[in-house]
Amino acid sequence: MRPLDTSPKAYQTQLDIFRAMTPEQRLQRGSELSELCRGLLADGVKYRHPKYDEQEIRLAVIRIELGDELFLKVYPYAEHIIP
Repeated sequence: MRPLDTSPKAYQTQLDIFRAMTPEQRLQRGSELSELCRGLLADGVKYRHPKYDEQEIRLAVIRIELGDELFLKVYPYAEHIIP
């Protein structure tokens, strides 16, 4: 499905580029995008909680990724961490 903010021509160009990639290249791009998203999440946590240390920021990002229920099952000692 084409994103609403992308023209049909630009979307087709993107598809052509992705289809020309090897599986390894697509995996690498996916990994890079995932790391970028985690970095943006961490930046948002730092902005909202400037007193959090690196461990608290890491846990807040994990909480966002896992959701509250699973996060609290895995990290019950970190219930005070708010994303």
